[in-house]
Amino acid sequence: MAGTDSEATAARDASLPARAKIAVTAGKMAAALSQKAGRGSGSVIGGKIALRLDPDLLATLAEHLDVVLVSATNGKTTTTRLIAEALRAAGPVVSNALGANMPAGITAALAGGSDARFGVIEVDEKYLATVARDTRPKAIALLNLSRDQLDRAAETRMMAEKWREGLKDSDAVIVANADDPLVTWAASSCKKVVWVAAGQAWKEDAWSCPSCGGVMQRPGDDWFCSQCGFRRPNPHWALQGTHVIDPHRGAWPIQLQLPGRANLANATSSAAVAAVFGVAPQVALERMQTVTAVAGRYDVVQYHGRDVRLLLAKNPAGWLETFTLIDQPPAPVVLSVNAMDADGTDTSWLWDVDYERLAGHPIFVMGQRKLDLAVRLEVAGLQFQVVDTLEQAVRAAPAGRIEAIANYTAFQQLRKAVAS
Repeated sequence: MAGTDSEATAARDASLPARAKIAVTAGKMAAALSQKAGRGSGSVIGGKIALRLDPDLLATLAEHLDVVLVSATNGKTTTTRLIAEALRAAGPVVSNALGANMPAGITAALAGGSDARFGVIEVDEKYLATVARDTRPKAIALLNLSRDQLDRAAETRMMAEKWREGLKDSDAVIVANADDPLVTWAASSCKKVVWVAAGQAWKEDAWSCPSCGGVMQRPGDDWFCSQCGFRRPNPHWALQGTHVIDPHRGAWPIQLQLPGRANLANATSSAAVAAVFGVAPQVALERMQTVTAVAGRYDVVQYHGRDVRLLLAKNPAGWLETFTLIDQPPAPVVLSVNAMDADGTDTSWLWDVDYERLAGHPIFVMGQRKLDLAVRLEVAGLQFQVVDTLEQAVRAAPAGRIEAIANYTAFQQLRKAVAS
């Protein structure tokens, strides 16, 4: 198979226009040098160099693919992986599976594709309209919008407006979460929308109407604005317990190896996307069962003789979902928070997280901003211990599986620690 893939890639590259061919080759060389220097996969630097040489390269590489784009504040990497697995039932897939979701990383991922029929692409929220213009997707999945990286990302309604304006002329089928008012408003300008009732646990960013600014009414799972009439659309697909309900009212069981209600919601949206490409819900959901972890998330690893589960939480909405996954007290919990560029340097979001939910857990605090987090936990009235390393936390933790929760760069550091 490896030889076949290599031959297919060579044949594809040979058919590219001369400028694109040079750009792809240069990008691959840069990525290889980056890997050799121990600076990661090299996908981002490779993609940047390739795009510098050929600004139209992303569009060229996507021409032969049926593309689906996935964007959201939370859950886009996992949903991208679930959709990719589902679509493999219908043909080969190329995807930026490790989460390099800006144009450079996306370009590098597609440059590595060979005989792929489908391109399943995770896209950073800010770049969605640009990537959609270049890749001409057949479907776009919009999962949720909430506050994240406050120092670099736009306010949530501004982001929704960028989506609304950037996608209104798209011919793609928009698969949108009807339970998120911001997503609904963004998608409601589009030509073809499939509404999914996927749920919304975090509601703190959607109490004002994105259409008129009025106060949203949110009785139960419903929502509406009494001032302008903007309201939740009737869904075509829905998550009901542990089943996906399709547009024909068929009920299909979800049997994931990934934990939590959020992943049931991700699977529901993924099944709706797969149906756009002709993959039946039963087939799509069966293929999703094979996914056990996504870029290290949910992995249970052995570290100094202890089981440690690695969980990623980047913002208040993500922390809320993650708290529903962890073992009950007195399971020990490690919390690690950084504030590097990739995380966002503003940590004021810590005060929006309901850390009081951790009462009864032995808590260990680490990371670049451990003192900021310690102050937050002190105010919450929780008992905790500040440590410098994961090893210190593991050696001090009482019996039980250790739940290690970290934001983006802190999570990567935890992965490196357990791998070593």
